[in-house]
Parts: sequence; structure tokens; C-alpha cells
Amino acid sequence: MGIRRETATAKTIRIGLPRPSGHLAGQYYVVRLTAPDGYTASRQFSVASAPDGSSEVEITVERLPDGEVSPFLTDELRPGDQLEVRGPIGGWFVWPGDSPAVLVGGGSGVVPLMAMLRFARRNGTAHLVRLVVSVRGPEALYYADELPGPETTIVYTRHGPASEARPPGRLTARDLPAPPVGGLTYICGPASFADAASDLVVATGTSVADIRIERFSPTG
Repeated sequence: MGIRRETATAKTIRIGLPRPSGHLAGQYYVVRLTAPDGYTASRQFSVASAPDGSSEVEITVERLPDGEVSPFLTDELRPGDQLEVRGPIGGWFVWPGDSPAVLVGGGSGVVPLMAMLRFARRNGTAHLVRLVVSVRGPEALYYADELPGPETTIVYTRHGPASEARPPGRLTARDLPAPPVGGLTYICGPASFADAASDLVVATGTSVADIRIERFSPTG
């Protein structure tokens, strides 16, 4: 197991599994913690790493102050500790890697989309994907050293770096690429973001049938 910091409140955890995961880009694992008194708490965490046939996967966990699982994973977990995990799970919000895709993420919703981007870059098919990430500011951006590239657009909603040409503000239809011909659009983030982003995506001409949405609520 390995742990690295992404932001002041989020860490990426590399988990070693008994056998290759066989996960698809966009799937998730369930992590279950058991207290000494037998109380258990489980949460779902998207896989951030690309499918590569290995027996390791990475999840990125945002610490929520009132959470039951995320504070332990971000504050107390140490390399060498064991976790109880179940997965991979999910078949709707997955990208097979061989068709065009537009990826739209809000905040920590970038995690499963990062798995898709990494998959495309590793396989030499990065031209198939366009990723748009909406984030409050540079300090809140996950994978800051890896994510930027010709396939990605970062939209800062509150404040951005001095070199950023786009003024800070909410995501608009102008920030989105054209609909992927013969492909799908994947939207992931908090429910309010996902709903607003889906309206913007439809405004670009994308059919509702070609949109995959994954919403999450702040339960950690």
C-alpha cells in the first residue's frame, strides 16, 4: 500500500489486491471498516488508476469532517495496513477505451474520469478523449502534476493562476467541446454540479441517450 497527498484534504491510496483487479475505467470499489466493537461502515470509492492488468488499484479519498470512513483513510491509514475491499463494481459508467468520449468532472468527480484519461494516454488513444474539470482553485485540483495536457481543460470557478486567460467563473457551454461523434459524454460530481453540467452538455447538441452521469453525495 502506498499513500500520497493530492490536496490539503485528499489523498490517493494505492491498494494491493490478492489478484489482478480486472477493473474497467469508471468502476469503483467498496471499502469497509470494522471497529473493535464490531460496528462497520462502508463507502464507495472510484478507481483512479487505469486498467493495466496489475493487482494494484488507486483510489482518491476526500476527507469529510463528519465522515465515518474518509477521516480514517486520510488521517490514520498507514502503508502496510490492511483494508477490506470489494469490487470492481459498475457497468453503466465505464469507458471501454475504443470510442470518443467527453469527460466532465466537478471537484472530486474527476477521479473516475482520471482513470479514463490515464487509460487513453497509456494506450496511445488520448485523441479520443477530452476532459473538462471544474474546480474552485489550483489548490483543490487533483492530480495537478499529471492532469494538464492537450486533452484537458481546467475551469477555475473562484480563483485561478495569474497565467489563466479565462476569468474565474462557473462552467458554461462554451467551455465544453463538441459532442463526441459515435461516443459518449461522462459527467461526474456532486448532484448539483452533475445536474447543471448535464444541462450544458445537452445545450452543446449531445443527445440525452449519449450521456452517462454519476452523482455523489457528501457521505464519507
